[in-house]
Amino acid sequence: MLVTLASAAAALLASPRCPDAAPPDAATDETFMRIAIEEARQADFPYGAVIVRDGGILARGRNRSRQLDDPTAHGEMDAIRHALAQHGSKALRGATLYTSGEPRATCMGAILWCHFDRLVYAASIDQVVTRTSQMMVHSADVAAKTPFAPISITGGVLADEAKALFAK
Repeated sequence: MLVTLASAAAALLASPRCPDAAPPDAATDETFMRIAIEEARQADFPYGAVIVRDGGILARGRNRSRQLDDPTAHGEMDAIRHALAQHGSKALRGATLYTSGEPRATCMGAILWCHFDRLVYAASIDQVVTRTSQMMVHSADVAAKTPFAPISITGGVLADEAKALFAK
């Protein structure tokens, strides 16, 4: 099931910062989510991410917490760090972050501070909580408390494929 959530300040599909942007379509979201899920397959924990702007991939990332002995090396953070190193922070404004699992509070904070226009995730926190330790704070809850960084949030894109990774 596809669930669309938006913070009150970003209820439109097109970003307030990009009013002429075409609304996202399901096929595009699935294409990029498949790439995020592929990153998750290679991760220490099944979180993979891809950052997209203007139809092109800026960066990919995967959870490398065990490999790096770094509890902040989540898939979203890995992708953000790669994008910042290669393109700088301005490139992230208006971009979309796709991730195999709903970001937890730490990653969601970073996503908001980077001023992404959209977040698209596959499996929700509720769907993966039995497999992983989770802070039970949903990304929409964090976004709702962050009026300076409006973001559109879409959840459930290829959720069954992502949930299968968490079941292993």
